[in-house]
Amino acid sequence: MTQFPDGFEAKYRTILGADADAFFESFETPAVSAFRINPRKQVSQQALAAHEKIPGSADGYYGKVDGHSPEHVTGAVYSQEPAAQQVGDWAGEIITGRHDLRALDLCAAPGGKSTNLLSNLTDDSLLISNEISGKRAKILVENLERWGAGNVVVLNEKPSNLTAVFPQFFDFIVVDAPCSGEGMFRKDSDAMQYWTPDYPSTCQTLQREILTEALQMLAPGGYLLYATCTWAPEEDEAQVAWLQSQNLQLVKSDKLYPHQFRGEGQFMALLQAPGTAHPQATSACKSNLSSDKRKLWQEWALSNLTSFPDGILQAFGDVLYLLPPQTSHLSSLKIARNGLQLGTFKKNRFEPAFALGLATSPDQAQRTYELTDDEFYRVMAGETLASPGDNGWLLLTIHGNGLTFAKRANGIIKNNIPKGLRFTHHG
Repeated sequence: MTQFPDGFEAKYRTILGADADAFFESFETPAVSAFRINPRKQVSQQALAAHEKIPGSADGYYGKVDGHSPEHVTGAVYSQEPAAQQVGDWAGEIITGRHDLRALDLCAAPGGKSTNLLSNLTDDSLLISNEISGKRAKILVENLERWGAGNVVVLNEKPSNLTAVFPQFFDFIVVDAPCSGEGMFRKDSDAMQYWTPDYPSTCQTLQREILTEALQMLAPGGYLLYATCTWAPEEDEAQVAWLQSQNLQLVKSDKLYPHQFRGEGQFMALLQAPGTAHPQATSACKSNLSSDKRKLWQEWALSNLTSFPDGILQAFGDVLYLLPPQTSHLSSLKIARNGLQLGTFKKNRFEPAFALGLATSPDQAQRTYELTDDEFYRVMAGETLASPGDNGWLLLTIHGNGLTFAKRANGIIKNNIPKGLRFTHHG
């Protein structure tokens, strides 16, 4: 039997009443795994047929994801707990089909909510994905690079540092707030070690600080989606009541319990700010590319790509990025990923980044090489491939998705996988 922290069982027997026994019995069953598919990528319908669709989730399925599989490495699927997927689906109801939208994921790591937002945002919209922890921001960057979207900037900032740059800027804000983690007790027993009867109130204070900053960045008529993975009324209903006292209107809210939903714990509340949304002027970034670097990039792109999305070309040292069109000046903020990393300028040449390969579909590349599964695992282990043919850059693809650009020279495809992402497959 699960040993709960002192005070937890008594609290929820009082809150749940007749449902309490079923609630506590659910902790004796295994945690539920799930994943979402990436609408930007190719996923075999035959493979999905073996998995059960999650009710109410647009792209979600029950099941586990192999972190070394081609689908995971290319960002075709993302492992995400079923209840957490509901947050992104609520967002999708509001943002799908809306153009030039400005969205903020304020507490974004490891990236589940951000990738879900990107599934629904149009390419001309902007997502700012922020994470205060430097270590977690790096994980966030990796997950967003795999997803392959170009219209996202990752920041590594305190929420309070964002308000001066983005006053009343965002049409949609997700605050998946740090919380007491009660909803993760079954999935992660370590979460119980931090829980005391006073812990939810401590979390409430931090959440209120974050929400205060979020409200300053919410545009008139904009939406705030507040979420926690806890059931504590101090962190859920009490925060919604406070947000309503700040003149936000509650659109809907829901609380997911494991005895009522096949997943872990989640609370969600969608609220709307007063006023009418209106176009806002923005001091967009401008390209800082020298004529020499621009020429090197254009020559490479014309030789190797068939098409590419619009954006602002910016060089940071010798590294070239494509910023989303709506990006404002971010020079005062700590940037973890400034749009899509295109590549690096070397002496008289341009070399594509790994991130560019993940963001490029096979029909966007002039030359492709479809890997077999065996070749995929050899490439991911750092090996070269024998491949007769013309010299030059190829987009290596696997199961119909872009993986990386690699250069073929004298019948050998060189390895372009970053050493930190390589692995040896035992299967």
